[in-house]
Amino acid sequence: MKISHILSAAIPAALFVSAMSFTAPMSRAEDVPAVGQMAPNFTLNSQEGKSVKLSDYRGKWVVLYFYPKDMTPGCTIEAHNFQRDQAQYDKAHAVILGVSVDSVDSHVQFCTKENLSFKLLSDEKKEVVSKYGSLGGAVAARNTFLIDPKGVIRKVYLKVNPNPHSAEVLAALADLEKGE
Repeated sequence: MKISHILSAAIPAALFVSAMSFTAPMSRAEDVPAVGQMAPNFTLNSQEGKSVKLSDYRGKWVVLYFYPKDMTPGCTIEAHNFQRDQAQYDKAHAVILGVSVDSVDSHVQFCTKENLSFKLLSDEKKEVVSKYGSLGGAVAARNTFLIDPKGVIRKVYLKVNPNPHSAEVLAALADLEKGE
């Protein structure tokens, strides 16, 4: 068989396989809740094995951040930076809630290994990740929602860079608190 025949048969097969790898449901930009909208409520389990409702945090600012996977480099950097800045969030009456599709057990290991004290929530069914337009294939996309004490989304960050992110959120929180 000639090389050109082999390649012409192989290329469509490769394209088919490539297309198949992207058939996992992914959220679209229009699925992301907008600034000014009420944050969709949810209930998920934390690394502490307790049920956590978003509505339980009315009266406080909420940093709701979605991240792909426990114990990966970018996610560890992002979590460390939120932990490093925890006292500033406390001072601003803000709570940090991290959400991924990892299990509660994975969150327990991640929090223990990395000394994380804020809540990590398990969304194995990908329901909350989907509600927030933050499903990136099989994992959560790295997006953050800053929610005000009344439950309204005040800032949306898409495709977050984990290194400067906590500082960006703190700056936005300070600006938003001045405006209230």
